Amino acid sequence: MRRDAGPAQGSAEPPRRGHGPLRAGDGSGGNTRRARRRVPPVLLAGLVIGAVGLTSGVAGSVSWAADGDEGARADEVAEAARAGQWQLGALRLPEAWRSSKGAGVVVAVLDTGVNGRHPDLRGAVIQGPDLTAATTTVAGTTGAGAGAGAWGPHGTAMASLIAGRGHGDARRGGVLGVAPAAEVLSVRVTLENGDPRREKQRAGWRDALAEGIRYAADHGADVISMSLGGGSGAWEGSAAEEEAVQYAVAKGAVLVASSGNDGEQGNRKNFPAAYPGVIAVGAVDRRLKVAPFSNKQDYVSVVAPGTEIVTADGAGSYVVGDGTSSAAAMVAGIAALIRSAHPGLSPYHVRMAIELGTRRRPADGYSPAYGHGVANALLALREAGRLEAGRLTVPPGGPPRPGPYFGAGPAPGSRMPVVAGMLLLAMVMSARVMLRQAGRAKDRA
Repeated sequence: MRRDAGPAQGSAEPPRRGHGPLRAGDGSGGNTRRARRRVPPVLLAGLVIGAVGLTSGVAGSVSWAADGDEGARADEVAEAARAGQWQLGALRLPEAWRSSKGAGVVVAVLDTGVNGRHPDLRGAVIQGPDLTAATTTVAGTTGAGAGAGAWGPHGTAMASLIAGRGHGDARRGGVLGVAPAAEVLSVRVTLENGDPRREKQRAGWRDALAEGIRYAADHGADVISMSLGGGSGAWEGSAAEEEAVQYAVAKGAVLVASSGNDGEQGNRKNFPAAYPGVIAVGAVDRRLKVAPFSNKQDYVSVVAPGTEIVTADGAGSYVVGDGTSSAAAMVAGIAALIRSAHPGLSPYHVRMAIELGTRRRPADGYSPAYGHGVANALLALREAGRLEAGRLTVPPGGPPRPGPYFGAGPAPGSRMPVVAGMLLLAMVMSARVMLRQAGRAKDRA
């Protein structure tokens, strides 16, 4: 097994990569977070663990990869990665997979690019455009050329949590995503933290994300996953992004984003998570307690596992890290499960099913820390079935609050664009004004 780099002298455990949302911002605040150093014991057993040093404020990583002359170790690495996926049980995925594995669903991953050559993602990735204006591309891969190991680790990690298929004998090794039968549409909208081109990309970041959302909606994405945010650009938002969100929802796409990792450093509002119409996801630890770094804001929809998360990393290696990015990717996977099992549900009803199908629900039904509670794939699928059948489970505190882009939501089985309703309302209001003006003119005559 290759040892990528050694831990710091005197350090009992190596640092890890933060699965923080990435944004072409100023490099401050929420786009990175400090590494947690506790590594799941099962991942330590029998493995030589290397750490990648800290660069440009990005937390280091614990990574595993087998050398060519130690190919027999690759299975050990993959099996250890699978054993470390504590979220499989927390989300009740083995039970949920009896109903749905996400077949027939396309999840757009708007991120730093996805390496479809990773063993756990082979056959699962559709390569979309690179909207970062980066010029280094290679056939079959969006982004940097062959051998450029810094390209797309974050996007690859998120894709593995959504649609990882594992590999090896009976696919017992590697990362299993929440929706292992779904397909990933990779749309590159930002660069990795530490990429020297990030500074040049800042000016075009908003346009890239807005264009990426529209591209995904126009190319058949059922779910759009955005583990993005942090930095000054994410705290301001933009009209172009907000309009793109409305456009995608009207086209029938479910949008999911990380709530942000700024909970300990200002707890700022984070975009794209804060746009109405987006399912914003915070992070919890193994005890299902909200992680300190997770943003606590009134736009948070639900929370999901976001600490000690094992993901794909590079051509055939793995990494463990923390962040709301991972939590958002998992909820995007849950949305894919629902979309596969209940394709007639509108984006509003998919969101409602996720928010109703939670554990650890706050006593009054909602809190800025937990949102509507801890996401649960099995319970969300059950609620989706009830919604499709017209039977609504009303939890304490009432049903989830509809966002302004959803309204009351179209009836299950209908995907009438929300924009059509807004246009109709505008036409009615205009007609009323015209009639009033005509009446006044008649009175004056």
